[in-house]
Amino acid sequence: MFPVLKRRPPGRVRAVLIAALGLAGWTGPALADPPRRHESKGAVYHVARARTDEVRVLWQGAEGQPLRTIPRAAAFLRQQGEEPRLIVNGGIFEPGGVPSGLLVQDGEELRPLNQRPGKGNFYLLPNGVFGIGKDGAWIVRSNEYPPAGAQVLHAVQSGPLLLRGGRIHPKFRQDSKSRLHRNGVGVTVEGDVLLVITDFHSPRFPNLFEFAEVFRDLGCDDALFLDGDLSQMKWGKELDAPSNRFGSMIAVVISEPVSR
Repeated sequence: MFPVLKRRPPGRVRAVLIAALGLAGWTGPALADPPRRHESKGAVYHVARARTDEVRVLWQGAEGQPLRTIPRAAAFLRQQGEEPRLIVNGGIFEPGGVPSGLLVQDGEELRPLNQRPGKGNFYLLPNGVFGIGKDGAWIVRSNEYPPAGAQVLHAVQSGPLLLRGGRIHPKFRQDSKSRLHRNGVGVTVEGDVLLVITDFHSPRFPNLFEFAEVFRDLGCDDALFLDGDLSQMKWGKELDAPSNRFGSMIAVVISEPVSR
């Protein structure tokens, strides 16, 4: 069963309603807000929540060359008439910034689905695909792609899956000693996209089991590991600062003007 994007009021209307009702709980950052800080089991995370229509998967620029860095991705979006709010690296990639698996950008398949056997996180089955279609966002096993009837606008393949149907990857061990910097993407039960990354200065880093738990605790039934030590999430003025070099990236754009 794939999550269905529910219609929600525009961001400014939601903000007014939340203020009027005095709601203290977090419902996701406003359009120009930084990600929320989240702590779990001694690890510190940055969490960004976005509507499906605000999310883009990027790999190539206008000339067909890999963008590779966050500032170049930000500049590309501005050339397309969109203002980035936040950009994070996408799935695992090969030398030269080539995605290890499927990459769909603006409805065009630029890299095919990869179901070959191999070693490393990408090949820890089940791996999966994060995608956005006209009916919402979803995460599926690689061998389930594409979802029936989906008109795929954006997609990126990575691995391993963290959650599928609320269940943690069967090969993750709760007592694993492999504790590293990580980032991932999830889809909430409401149909929103959740981007999560550990803080570089976190006093403790999660193993994959704990990282999957964070997505489940934040309301996701499905989540996908993106990458490890190289991972970065940038927002605000940091979008134009130098970054690491990546393959694909996932961007959140501002979908309506923000009053100051």
